[in-house]
Amino acid sequence: MVSKNQIKVITSLQQKKYRSIHKMFIAEGVKVIQELLQSNFELQHLYVTEALFESVPVHQKTIISETELQKISALTAANNCLAVFMIPELKPMIEKGLLVALDDIRDPGNLGTILRMCDWYGIEQLVCSKETVDIYNPKVIQATMGSIARVQVHYVDLNDFLTEATLPVYGTFMSGDNIYKENLPQEAIVVLGNEANGISVDVEKTIKNRITIPRFGKFQQTESLNVASAAAIVLSEFRRGFSEK
Repeated sequence: MVSKNQIKVITSLQQKKYRSIHKMFIAEGVKVIQELLQSNFELQHLYVTEALFESVPVHQKTIISETELQKISALTAANNCLAVFMIPELKPMIEKGLLVALDDIRDPGNLGTILRMCDWYGIEQLVCSKETVDIYNPKVIQATMGSIARVQVHYVDLNDFLTEATLPVYGTFMSGDNIYKENLPQEAIVVLGNEANGISVDVEKTIKNRITIPRFGKFQQTESLNVASAAAIVLSEFRRGFSEK
């Protein structure tokens, strides 16, 4: 059974303000929770509607009804499990290898998918502007499908970060050098912009290398690619050179 106080605390974690206060976040679904349980994330408590996660100690697990789960779930249709995890202390960022920087990404699904892309392509650090959606937003956690366990996410003043960067900085634009013809480095920072407005004017000033994904459509009328789709293509091209060496 879930107490009224527990319901109040858990549902409050759907808001960034209370995630910061309690230093906790929620995750739902067997796949996501299993990934987090196998990582360094600390489990606060687990709520299930059936016998799941046998490795979790009894004192950290409560069997509840589907009705109770619906009350604490952030999903329209609740899954069969919800876990509350502690937000960990971040390790210091190391400017090394290939990094992705996001300028004001607002859609939780896009952020979660981009983080999965980072995990797929072996990128261990994701840098976000302070305006970018919170990585511990329940919808973002859901979209990461557990990849949050393997990618460090840092929120910074993006202008300052890129201005002081020692790695070459590449930005994705509608006009720029054809990414398929570029000799891309193994170590760099790749900047992706806001869904509607692209890379902001201030951040653009810090970018020396402008790249674009050319359109091949006959009518050339497609306005832009979804930012998560663009991330997949761009990271694939950066890793192509890495795999060929």
